[in-house]
Amino acid sequence: MDKRFLDVRPSPLAGRWYPAHPQVLTQNIEEYLAAASPPPFEGEVVGIIAPHAGHRYSGPVAAYAYALLQGKSFELVAILAPQHRPYFAAYVTSAHQAYETPLGIVPIDQKALAELEGQLRASAGESIKRVRQDEEHSLEIHLPFLQKVLGQFRLLPIMIGIDDPKGLQVLGVALAKVLQGHKALIVASTDLSHFYPQSLAEKLDREMLQRMESFDPLYFLRAEVEGKGFACGRSAVATAMWAARELGADQIKVLHYATSGDVTGNYHEVVGYGAAVILRRPQS
Repeated sequence: MDKRFLDVRPSPLAGRWYPAHPQVLTQNIEEYLAAASPPPFEGEVVGIIAPHAGHRYSGPVAAYAYALLQGKSFELVAILAPQHRPYFAAYVTSAHQAYETPLGIVPIDQKALAELEGQLRASAGESIKRVRQDEEHSLEIHLPFLQKVLGQFRLLPIMIGIDDPKGLQVLGVALAKVLQGHKALIVASTDLSHFYPQSLAEKLDREMLQRMESFDPLYFLRAEVEGKGFACGRSAVATAMWAARELGADQIKVLHYATSGDVTGNYHEVVGYGAAVILRRPQS
């Protein structure tokens, strides 16, 4: 795709969060994918849940989810990501027409975005705020993996700035209506606990992964309120659950877990990373 004819968001992450050189980036992703060995599962992939730290830290875990997409094709990918910066809006997207990474251009599906906003306006009177040249890493970090395993696709990027279950359910149901009838994939972006000692991080993260597999968005969201587990992208995961359930998904399967300590060797303060797949299993 020729970016001369598009308003393209330049990458603020290339060279910092992942390699800026296309060949090095490609090689790294290929190595992560080759090393991943996700467990067997039955069903159709509706979505994945993957971490969003720099590739060096979370790439080996994210690869467990992305490895399942190899050989598949999706025309539309909706990425749900948390907002790490104050955009002062419940729902945010890019004001640009496309994202750029060292692996090329990813066009934003403007029609799908308009349809989603129409659904939100009709059901909740909400709009989607457009921002230019955002520095949000939790969304972009997934694009090189998607470009590598899927090739061409259109993007529906949503950055979520609320924890309110009602607002998340509204977004999930609206998203499902937009994705219905498309060959679509949902990507939920989240890390797990932050900066606890390894033993405590494992306990907290185990709770979050168990609640993730319950496929109950309210139960998942309550973990942080109860102090039993933490996920910076909990809103993205819960929204993905509501959307995927509307699309007929009935299972979430955790694929892999690790921490930053497994990369750095520092287990005194770690960040937890988990990968999972959202499935629509065949009816018996």
